[in-house]
Amino acid sequence: MKFLSLLFTFFLSAIAFTQPWKDYLNLSFSTEKIDDQSAYLVIEAKIANGWHIFSKNHDPNKSDFIGLPTVMVVKNSKDAVSTGSFSESPKAKEHHDEFGLSLIFEKKAVFKQKISLKNKEAKGIVLIEGQVCHDEMGCIPFDREFNFELTGYLQDQPESVDTGSSVQTTETALEDTDTVVPASEKEKIEELALEEAQLIQEEDSGWVIFFLGFGGGLIALLTPCVFPMIPMTVSFFTKQSGSRRKAIMNALIYGISIIIIYVTIGLLITGLLGKTGLNDLSTNIWMNLVFFAIFVVFAFSFLGAFEIRLPSKWVNSADRNADKGGLVGIFFMAFTLGLVSFSCTGPIIGTLIVESSQSGLFGPAVGMLGFSVALALPFTLFAIFPGWLNSMPQSGGWLNSVKVVLGLLELALSLKFLSGVDLAYHWGILTREIFIALWIVIFAVIGIYLLGKIRFSHDSPVERLSVTRFMFALLSLTFTIYLVPGMFGAPLKLIDGVAPPRSHSEDHFKFVTGYGSSLVNNAGSDTLTRFTSQLHEVDGGIKVFHDLKTGQEYARIVGKPILLDFTGYNCANCRRTESTVWTNDKIRTKLVDFVIISLYVDDKTPLPQSEQVYSKVLDAKKRYVGHKWSELQIEKYNQVSQPLYIVTDAEGNDLTKAIGYTPDINAYHGFLQEGLNKFKNR
Repeated sequence: MKFLSLLFTFFLSAIAFTQPWKDYLNLSFSTEKIDDQSAYLVIEAKIANGWHIFSKNHDPNKSDFIGLPTVMVVKNSKDAVSTGSFSESPKAKEHHDEFGLSLIFEKKAVFKQKISLKNKEAKGIVLIEGQVCHDEMGCIPFDREFNFELTGYLQDQPESVDTGSSVQTTETALEDTDTVVPASEKEKIEELALEEAQLIQEEDSGWVIFFLGFGGGLIALLTPCVFPMIPMTVSFFTKQSGSRRKAIMNALIYGISIIIIYVTIGLLITGLLGKTGLNDLSTNIWMNLVFFAIFVVFAFSFLGAFEIRLPSKWVNSADRNADKGGLVGIFFMAFTLGLVSFSCTGPIIGTLIVESSQSGLFGPAVGMLGFSVALALPFTLFAIFPGWLNSMPQSGGWLNSVKVVLGLLELALSLKFLSGVDLAYHWGILTREIFIALWIVIFAVIGIYLLGKIRFSHDSPVERLSVTRFMFALLSLTFTIYLVPGMFGAPLKLIDGVAPPRSHSEDHFKFVTGYGSSLVNNAGSDTLTRFTSQLHEVDGGIKVFHDLKTGQEYARIVGKPILLDFTGYNCANCRRTESTVWTNDKIRTKLVDFVIISLYVDDKTPLPQSEQVYSKVLDAKKRYVGHKWSELQIEKYNQVSQPLYIVTDAEGNDLTKAIGYTPDINAYHGFLQEGLNKFKNR
C-alpha cells in the first residue's frame, strides 16, 4: 500500500512538473548589514496555501526519500566568504504522514547566510534550491540565483565610511541580467520602456491582426475550393490576354480586385456596427450562438456530411459579368472567386472578423487586408512567373485531408464562441475542464486521422505516410499531451484567451491562489469581512473588485491607489496580462500596493430598472452592467478596446495616462511605479 501511495505521488509530480514553481513560491532577496566587515544575505520565501518547502535539516531517509532539503549557497565571489552554515526561521514544523517525518515550512520562511567581506566592494551570486510540495499534487523542484553587490563596509577604507551608507542590492534573477543597475537608472529605463510601449502599442496591434489575417488567407489557399482555381485562373490570363505584359497587368488588377472586395467587407462591418457594436459582436448571446451553430454546420460539411453552396443564381450572375471582359470583367472574376470559395473561406473569415473586432475600430478592415493579400498573392505571382505552375503539387486526396482537418479545427474554435457566452452570462456550463477535455479529444482525432487510422467520406486510403503528413500528426498529438495537465489546473500559455480562465473551473483549484490574499490582508478583520463577498479571483489568484464604487470605498479605507482595469470576458489580451504579466514576480509584488478594480464591458448581468436609461455615448439604452462600464470607458478615455489600464485615486482622479495591452514587464512595472509615486506625492 505504501509503495502504491509513493507511485501515485510520483505520477502526480510528473503532472506538476509542467507547472512553474513560481505559481506556488515567491522568492525575494535583500541584505542586512552586521558591521563594517560582515553582512547577511537574506532570502524570504512566501509559500502558497496548501504547499510547503523543506527545512535544511530535513532528512529524506526519515520520510522514504520524499522531499529534498532547502540549500542556500554563495557562488562566484572572491570578495565575500560564507561564515558557517545558513540559518532559517521560524522553527520548522514537523509533518507526519504515511511516508514518515518531514521538517517543513508553510506560508513563509526566511533563510540567512552570514558573509565576511575582504574588500570594500563585494559582488557575487547567492543560490537557493529545493522542492515546493503539495500533499496531493506532489513536488516541484525550484532554484533561483540572485546577484548581490555590497559597498561601504571596511573600516580600513576611509573614503567608504559613511554613517548613512547602506547595502546596495539587486533583486533581479541572474537570468534577467548580469549587470547591477542602480535603482534610479531602473526607474528611467522603465519609464522609457513604458513610453515606447505606448507609442508602438496600436501599431503592433495592427500588425498582429494583419498577420493573423494573412495566415488565414494562406490556410484558405490550401482548401479544395481555392487551390484548384489557381492554375485555372492563371491559364485564363496567359491564354486570353494575348501578350505576357497584358497577362501580368490583368493578374495585378485581379489581385487588387480581391483586396478591394475583402477590405470593403471589413469597412462595411466596421461602419454598420459602430462604436460598441464590435464589442457586442464578440459578446452578444445571439451572435455568438449563431457563430457557434455556423461553425458546427461548416465543420460537418467539411467532414463530408453534406455540401454547402451559395445560391447558384448569385454565382451565375457574377460569372456572366466576368465574361464582359475589361476591368469590370476582371473585377467580377474576383467576385466570383469569393462566392465560389465561400464554403471554405466563410468560417475563416468569420473567425477573423470576431477576433479583429476586439483590436480597435478598424480591426476588421486590417484583418481582411491581410487575408486578401495572402489570397491574391499566388494568382499574381503565378501569372508573372507561369513556369512556377510546374512546381505546384497536383490536386488530389490531400486537399480533402486539409478540408477534414479544417472541419475538426472549426469544431474546436466553435467552442470559443460558446465559452464567451457562458462567461458573459455566468452560466457555468462550459467550464475550463470540459473545454479542455473536448479539445484533447478533437486534437487527438486530428493526429490519428493524419496517421491514416480514421477515414471520413470522400477520403481515399492512406497507402504511404508522407513526411509532411506525419509531422502534422506529430504536432497535433504533441499538443494533445500538452493540454492534459490543464485538466488538473496547470496554466496553458498557448491557449490563454481561448480557453476559459482557471478561475472558471469546477474545483477552482484553490491551491494556486495563495498570493491573492496578500492584496487585502492589512485592512483589518472587520473591513475584510465586509468586503470579502465583493472580491473575485482572476487567473493567477489575484483578487479584484468588479464594482467601481465598492472598490473606491475600499481604497479610501486602506489608503491605496487604484489600478482601474477595463477588461472583457472574451478579451484574449486581458487573459494574457492576468496570466503572464500580473503573475510575474516583479509585477505581483508591486500589485500588493494597489486596489484592483476590473470592469467587464461585456458583463451581461442586467442593470436595475432604475439604471436602464438611454445613453448618448452608446447611442442605445443601457441594459447590462457591461454597458455601464463601456459608457464610462468611452466617455472618459475615448477608447473602445480592451484591456485598458489607468492608475487613479479613490476619488476617481487619474494619476497616469491610460495604457492598453503591455506585455513588456519593465514597461508595465514603470507604469505602476509612476502611479504609485504620484499617489504618494499628492
